[in-house]
This record gives sequence, C-alpha cells and structure tokens, in this order.
Amino acid sequence: MPADLAADLAALSAAAARADAHHEFIPKITWPQGVRMAVNVTLDFDAMLLRRLMNEPPSQLGKGEFGGRVGIWRMIALFDSLGIKGTVFTPGRIVELYPEALRHAHAQGHEIADHMWEHHVPKDPTLERDHLRKAAAAIESITGRRPVGTRSWHSQALLQEEGFIYNSHGHAHHLPHYHRDAGTGQALLNIPFHYVIDDAMFYSFAWLGSQNPAQRISDPDRVADMWWDAFWQQYQQGGYLNIVMHPFVSGRALRVAMMERLLRRMQAMPGVWFPTSEELARHILATHPAKGA
Repeated sequence: MPADLAADLAALSAAAARADAHHEFIPKITWPQGVRMAVNVTLDFDAMLLRRLMNEPPSQLGKGEFGGRVGIWRMIALFDSLGIKGTVFTPGRIVELYPEALRHAHAQGHEIADHMWEHHVPKDPTLERDHLRKAAAAIESITGRRPVGTRSWHSQALLQEEGFIYNSHGHAHHLPHYHRDAGTGQALLNIPFHYVIDDAMFYSFAWLGSQNPAQRISDPDRVADMWWDAFWQQYQQGGYLNIVMHPFVSGRALRVAMMERLLRRMQAMPGVWFPTSEELARHILATHPAKGA
C-alpha cells in the first residue's frame, strides 16, 4: 500500500474512532411488554418562521401561514381520530403566534417540545441561553411545565443544564442512542430521525431555497409506499421509526388522507406502540440508562 494512502486511511480511522467515542449505542432495545416496534409521530410546527429567516418571497410565507391557520388543526384532528399521541416541536415565536392551536394540542394529550426560539441557535453563548430559556418559558405558558425534549442545534451541555432529557436531531443510528458531550462527558439521549422520513423532502416546492432543477412534489401514494417499506423493515427487526411532518406541508387535504391510510395500516399490525417522544425517552432512560448514569 502506498505510504500516502496508508496515512490517509490511518487518519480516517482515527477520526472515526474519535467520533465513535461520543456515541453510546443500544444494541437491542427492550420495548414494553407486548410491543414489537415503536413509532414516533412528530410535527415540526415552523409555520412561516423558517421562510422568514431565509428571506423567502411572500408566496412562501403564505404557505407557512397555512400551517398555522389550517394545517396544525388538521394534523391534530388526524392524530386524535386515530388515538395517536404525537409530539409537536415548536419554536417559541410560533407559540406567540398560534397559542390556541398549541393549547388545543396540549389539551388533547400531545407533547409540546422545543424547536428553538426562532428556528436557529445564536453563536453567542449568552444569547443562545437566552433563546433556549425564552422558548422553554413560552411552551410552559401553554402546558404549565417546562419542556424536556427538543429538536435543535443547541449545545448539549446547555440542554442538560436546563433540564432537557432528550434531543431528536442526530442521525448517527436508526435506533435511539446516547451522545456524550465532548466537554462534560455527560450523555444525552438522542431520538433520531432521517430526512427520508420527512415530508418536506418530498412535497415542498422551493424547499430551502432550492432552484428549479431541484424542485419536487411527489405523489402521496409514492411517499406512502416508501414510508411503509421503512416501517416494515423496522417492524421485522422490532425496531423504531420517527415520522417527521410539517403542518404547512402535510396539512394539505390529500396528504392528510394519505397519512390516515398509512397510520391505520401501521396500527393494524400487532404490537406497534405510538408514544410521544417524551414517553419513549423516559422508557429508554429507565430500561437502558447510559453507562455511568
């Protein structure tokens, strides 16, 4: 083997080892009795906030507004009709804009969790802390308690200092796992999702400022087939699936109808558990605690 190639491989191996040291995986998760597989149904309730951050045109802002005025209500009604408890990850600013929708979701038993203050994390540590605390206070004003879960880029040490027990953000594994902070060494549970099970990747025209060649609006039945295949693969293994939806995307009538068909099909399988993200996190923390916890 050439010396330069051997050096490159050694460097890659060392980098992989350093990254691996920050993760603690759970080889086989034990679900509650009678459960074969867990499915988290989650909403990223951004409304028009992300569109504003990206300085997108009024047509895109209007699409976001639809999520707050119509989409969120349709999605919560869908979950309620199926008896499924979901998790709504919401920025603090959206709590200010659409408090009635979030009060309704909370009253129906759905979890309201953090999704940053303005859908981004400031680089300044003092401002980051201020954003996290303002978002938590906004959610507490709706639910009466501070959130314990987040879907965010907030620094792990700050999240744990503020009492969060999980983040639903990283993709290092398909099963819930722990991530250790490089500074403190503390482990935080990560409940992973992947963009292949994210509605915006398939339905959202002009997603994240993409240009015309990158546009896509998929047939809902095509998305249903792909998501069912992902579910079925994990069902056979006794695993896990995190379904990510945005009210301004999946709140459209034809997509609500598709999700109803898909979720009913999942519910028809024996042993499928639909917990909130907090319920899932507390189960794993109790039955599979991090090493040294």
